[in-house]
Amino acid sequence: MVRRFFIKEQLKNEQIDLPLVRLVGPNSEQLGIVSSSEALQKAQEFKLDLVLIAPDAKPPVCKIMDYGKFRFDSLKKLKDQRKNQKQAKLKEMSLSMTIDDHDLQTKAKQVMKFLSNGDKVKVGIRMGGRMMTKSEIGIAIMNKFAELVSAVGSVEKKPEVNGRNIFMHLVPNKK
Repeated sequence: MVRRFFIKEQLKNEQIDLPLVRLVGPNSEQLGIVSSSEALQKAQEFKLDLVLIAPDAKPPVCKIMDYGKFRFDSLKKLKDQRKNQKQAKLKEMSLSMTIDDHDLQTKAKQVMKFLSNGDKVKVGIRMGGRMMTKSEIGIAIMNKFAELVSAVGSVEKKPEVNGRNIFMHLVPNKK
């Protein structure tokens, strides 16, 4: 699978058609405010490109640089940033209103593994029949479950009754 990373193209060399620009040299030294044609001549003297860096500044800022190297370095930085990102997945765990303490602890261990891997967890209880009149029992179970996993995770969204279901969202603690 080929991944392509795109960066915003900047105006360079003859594409820059501005009356005055602030010119920055190849070693980041200020060369003053000059016309764009004079700036292009100076860039050609250095055998480098003239690149528009800050078009919104007053006057716009241009820098003399090797555009190919700049673009390559920008793509490499972008690629490294993407590589170091971790996508948090949403895992789900379902409980019941009549769950035993040992079963609750077993499910809490599994959720703790998910949270320690950096994933978010959606915990739910499905109520049926007469259980719907006792939703406070389900919320109490959810709060107890949240206390069991509080070492590695915290509650992002408190337990909430939604029709026949009670849902709660847990997120990993910040390191």
